[in-house]
Amino acid sequence: MLETVTERASIGLAERTSRRSFLGRMGQGLVALVGGSMVAVALRPERAEAYHICGHTYTTGSCPHPYSPQSRVDKYGYPLHPVYGYPVDDRGRIYKSHTQTRHKMCQQLVPIRYPYTGNPTQGGGWNRCCGGRIRRIYDCCSYSDTRINGDGAVTGYCHHGRKVFCIGYRDLNTRC
Repeated sequence: MLETVTERASIGLAERTSRRSFLGRMGQGLVALVGGSMVAVALRPERAEAYHICGHTYTTGSCPHPYSPQSRVDKYGYPLHPVYGYPVDDRGRIYKSHTQTRHKMCQQLVPIRYPYTGNPTQGGGWNRCCGGRIRRIYDCCSYSDTRINGDGAVTGYCHHGRKVFCIGYRDLNTRC
């Protein structure tokens, strides 16, 4: 009888948890033990808003995009569909006519939605291999001391006193 109760409890525990969640909790506990609770809170996975973009592992959130949080753009900074790569307007519809509104995410849409950012520019970035192709992730740089997700801004790949406000990405046709 005791054996079946223990067995059922073990099976129930295994069904409710995964190895990844267990290892995550263990890692957070180790960091809390070594670095204090403030560091452990800062490293919680749900705090990282940009984990959805392959190749990006820090906490800066995505720039405004019709398919947020996916912030895929073309080489000029205009929004693209995150999966199929076709041009979309500000509402996420296929861009077929110049009568549709379509803003550059960093330089035009950020100052409209966040007027305190000043005059943002598309800054530098880095490349990662995602889905077999090179992905270019770039910083949208502004004079704001706060990032889009409310945290303190960091310099990143920004120049001339600007700091990272949000990020975007574009997929290149180069295989990796």
